[in-house]
Amino acid sequence: MRLTVRYFAGARAAVGLSDESFELPGDATTVGAAIDAVRGRHGAKVARVLPACSFLLDGVAVRDHDTAVSSGAQLDVLPPFAGG
Repeated sequence: MRLTVRYFAGARAAVGLSDESFELPGDATTVGAAIDAVRGRHGAKVARVLPACSFLLDGVAVRDHDTAVSSGAQLDVLPPFAGG
């Protein structure tokens, strides 16, 4: 299953990329599994950021990490933003 992940703000800094596409293992079919794959690909630095992040799956906010992901989906990783 192919997934595109876009990283914003602190997540982008932790990963060192603005986006990437990769294949999820055959049994990885949920948002939670996709997040685990990101953690596995990028290690401890991104692992510290992910718990504070919000996620969009194909532009829709996802709170339930058991939400199904289909091939070709886009997952946005959004850390908390500050502004003024």
